[in-house]
Amino acid sequence: MPSFTPLVPGDPPELGGLELLGRLGEGGQGVVYLASTPAGAHVAVKWLRADQADDERRVQRFLREAQVAKEVAPFCTAVVLDTGVAHDRPYIVSQYVEGPSLEQVVRDEGPLTGAALDRLAIGTAAALVAIHEGDVVHRDFKPGNVIMAGDGPRVIDFGIARTLDPVQMTSSTQIGTPAYMSPEQVLGRPVGPAADMFSWAATIVFASCGRAPFGHDGHHAVTDRVLNEPPDLGTLDGPLREVAERCLAKDPAERLTAQQVIMRLLRRPQAGADPLREETWEPPEEDAPEPVRPAERTRRPVTGMVAAAVALVLVSGAAGVAVGRAMDEPSPVAARPATLAPSGTPEPVRTEPPGGRMTLYESPSDPIRLTAYEVQDKKADTYVDYARLSLDGTFEKYPGNAKTLVSPDGRYLAERPKLYTDDDYSSVLLTNREAGTSFRVRTVRKPRSGSLQAWSRDGTRILLTITEKVTTGKGEEEWPTVGFAVLTVDQNDLARSSVSVIDVPDEAIREHDFVWGPGERSVVSLYGDDEGLRFFDFSGRRVRDVPDVGTPPFDEAQIFSPSGSTFVTDCPSGHDGDHCLWESATGKQVRAFSSDCDTVLGWYDETHLYCWERDNASTTELRVVDFAGKLVRKLIEVRPGPSVIVHYTLNPATTS
Repeated sequence: MPSFTPLVPGDPPELGGLELLGRLGEGGQGVVYLASTPAGAHVAVKWLRADQADDERRVQRFLREAQVAKEVAPFCTAVVLDTGVAHDRPYIVSQYVEGPSLEQVVRDEGPLTGAALDRLAIGTAAALVAIHEGDVVHRDFKPGNVIMAGDGPRVIDFGIARTLDPVQMTSSTQIGTPAYMSPEQVLGRPVGPAADMFSWAATIVFASCGRAPFGHDGHHAVTDRVLNEPPDLGTLDGPLREVAERCLAKDPAERLTAQQVIMRLLRRPQAGADPLREETWEPPEEDAPEPVRPAERTRRPVTGMVAAAVALVLVSGAAGVAVGRAMDEPSPVAARPATLAPSGTPEPVRTEPPGGRMTLYESPSDPIRLTAYEVQDKKADTYVDYARLSLDGTFEKYPGNAKTLVSPDGRYLAERPKLYTDDDYSSVLLTNREAGTSFRVRTVRKPRSGSLQAWSRDGTRILLTITEKVTTGKGEEEWPTVGFAVLTVDQNDLARSSVSVIDVPDEAIREHDFVWGPGERSVVSLYGDDEGLRFFDFSGRRVRDVPDVGTPPFDEAQIFSPSGSTFVTDCPSGHDGDHCLWESATGKQVRAFSSDCDTVLGWYDETHLYCWERDNASTTELRVVDFAGKLVRKLIEVRPGPSVIVHYTLNPATTS
């Protein structure tokens, strides 16, 4: 039975006379649905996103995928069956190929070995022979684009493929996936079939050991290795290692063609003999290599007031993004049933995001959207990042990041890698997911570090907290706050993005992070021993203090309402579950109430908060609470086990 997720509100019941059964996935161009023909056969339907339908360039690129795929022999891909237009948006109907991607197989079941790896190598090389025979270059051959079908591997996603001119096509931008891109793609040089062979070899290395030959740890580091360092071929041996090494040559002229790869793998030539006239060789015995363990994730130590709060939850962000962590072990008490959304919105849709830890309940009319989350890996002592492909799409895994934030409109991704760059800079990798372009912005140099806090609501700025590593007299490592940074994102040309780093010589804020102030016209931090809020302008000048208002639920909570007129704290000298609302302009208290919330994360809308609640349920739940203290809506349910950190973004469709 095909594996798919249910349709969500806004999805049509049919396209082109085909009944839509559910969603197979979503990418930068559109949603892919599982559909049923009148005869009962399953097909896949890819429908262009509504926000791209008025852009002629994007429409042509979408339709080119069908045109290019038709040039390819049908045995090696999903056959294009039809195209059409519905609601002024084009769609492509193709054969439904059932099976997981190679990336998913390696992630869930471990690396391939022996005959299974040999079959993959020969099957995908044969597919590339057919693709290249059709005068097509795929340009994004990678594990995620190889479907492990029951009748052999299929190569999919020709969204950025091109047909060859009499010479070779050229590209002025980097298009592809960095870990599997050839040097000529990285440099924007002419691209031909040899580029696909480089990507093929990198994919086979991944299949054999679970890691790409040049790593996954950030765009800059990976592309530098692609250009300047030899590949790490992992556990590959014998003829497969030899052909992979040849195909990973820096010079495309030195690489084997797909046809040559097949001949080399099917024959074992004697020294000096013709490789086409030798006996066949036996595949190596199947031996399973040890699974690759992810790199350790570094996190800033929590000190002062935050130490107590982090026992329950961690949240970062302000007007743009909020993030909270669920407790490891909820109390084993009976769970309460889900209730309706506060504003009478449609019944929330229940989904199970990757990672196996939580259930998500959301509606298109929700004023906030879950755009990223992290799941603790206790064995590896790290967290694994997942980020959403669009505001209502599926989630993709980003294991190399310390933090990943999606812009409020869903078009841009900000990634803070775990590692410094080769020249010792902390950095942020910006990606325009529609255009397929990326640019790395260096922020501060080691031993300083820039931590992502939140996007601005208009998606043109990102706030970072700047910390600096120090070693105490006892030899312990600490990361006090020394300032903040504002990264300005140029949405027309990411390469023109820039960062302004501001030192704040204020000892009272050393143990706290910065958040956006009201209307994002300032930045705010706690000061002293939880004495109050301190406001700074963008030059780092202290503007005012708001003392004696209690403390935010924790250091990075989204305390300001969407309008910026009000902020929330735990009441001064109050008890657990006591919440105080204050006027941002004056610091005057406007309301106090109590609830069953354990930790408030931020504002759902102007009249509701959202919070973790665990005392009265068998699972930890993220719920919406009104100002009477009533829990009126469930957003997330987290099962007992490792911690989960969630990142929410204001939904521009409901808050603009």
